[in-house]
Amino acid sequence: MHRPLRRVRDWLERVPVADPLDRRNASVMQLLLLFIGVMLPLNWAYHLFVVGMTAWRGRDVLMAADFATAIAALAGFLLIRRGHFRRAIVIFLGVLLLGLAASSGATGFYVLMFDQTATVISLVIGGLVLGRRALWVTLGVLVAVFAVGMIVDAKTLVALGKPPGAAFGNAPSVFLSYLVISIIIDRCVAALRESLAESNERGHRLQCEMAERERAQNQLVHAQKMEAVGRVASGVAHDFDNVLGVILGYAARRERLADSGPVALLDALEGIELAARRASAISRKLLTFSRNDVTTPETFDASAAVAELAPMLRQLFGPDVRVAVTAEPGLRFPVRMDRGQFELVVLNIAANARDAMPDGGRFDVEMAAGTRHVGIVLSDNGIGMNETVSARVFEPFFTTKPRGCGTGLGLGVVRDLIEEAGGDVGVASQPGQGTRFELRLPLVGV
Repeated sequence: MHRPLRRVRDWLERVPVADPLDRRNASVMQLLLLFIGVMLPLNWAYHLFVVGMTAWRGRDVLMAADFATAIAALAGFLLIRRGHFRRAIVIFLGVLLLGLAASSGATGFYVLMFDQTATVISLVIGGLVLGRRALWVTLGVLVAVFAVGMIVDAKTLVALGKPPGAAFGNAPSVFLSYLVISIIIDRCVAALRESLAESNERGHRLQCEMAERERAQNQLVHAQKMEAVGRVASGVAHDFDNVLGVILGYAARRERLADSGPVALLDALEGIELAARRASAISRKLLTFSRNDVTTPETFDASAAVAELAPMLRQLFGPDVRVAVTAEPGLRFPVRMDRGQFELVVLNIAANARDAMPDGGRFDVEMAAGTRHVGIVLSDNGIGMNETVSARVFEPFFTTKPRGCGTGLGLGVVRDLIEEAGGDVGVASQPGQGTRFELRLPLVGV
């Protein structure tokens, strides 16, 4: 039972109306217009052919007005289906008011007041659907219609030899009643439109705040990337010095190599090429990593990504720290995240580990798959942290480093990026025993 009704509701809501308020009113107005367009002719047919109805003054005019209203209602329904919402309502309301005016002039006010459905509907539609201005215009037309009907009643009383003043006896109460109804509708419309305007403005402000927050987040991530690049740069410079030393060494022995024959010369050129390729690979990785690209989540193998980062990690720590990257052999760890942000997470933790091992040590990266996640453990055997510092390590701007040696944003960014990817991060540390960070990211396709 609910599914057919839901389908009808969805069909009524699928109208090409641009204005959000009109689109909300479209469903109810379609039902109302369809009801009026069908029920008015059926009502007349029932009274004419089943109940039986004698002729009275103005009956044909009243019937014609109702049929015109029914036709306008059905036409309005079709116009709404085509997206012409306001045009449909204006046409229907105009025909309805003209029909009331014609009926009032033909039958008088007394007969018109037997059924006030049409007059009330005209006020409600004018106010709630078309707005406050249309409401008061509709009220003015209705007052004119009532006045015409009372004049017709007064002429009838005169023809019957009765005082015509009785025809206007209900004028004050009728006018005040409709005035009160119009004021209530006006206040409701004003409140609804003000609430909608405030809601739209709050939504716009929220969108602007979210866009600004996203821009600030991207700028922060890029700043953290550049800070990590700066930390790696000293190691890269040292590596380039080694490359240049190899090349200069071979160049200084060029005469001896030439005397040793082609094999020795080819070996020397191969050594130069390997050293240059190593330096080139690191420089390309730095350039790719430091770009301020738009965040693009992608599916990649976390194990392969960490393996590609190994040369940069070694450059970050230098020769006095042993870097070891281990993973379960033969296993892939597909995760979905922006790859540049993943690399930033690893380098940020590694940079903190470097600062915790001023005299050298060991930095390990271990990977193991859980049931639905991959665990990436990054540990060092540095100075460690006490319980108080460990509890605040992910707070933005919290740092134990001297002024000018860190912003305190690195680990805060780590937590935000991992959580944004659907994972979590934990830390365990004790003074003098090093620090252990565990990143948990959901596996894709599990």
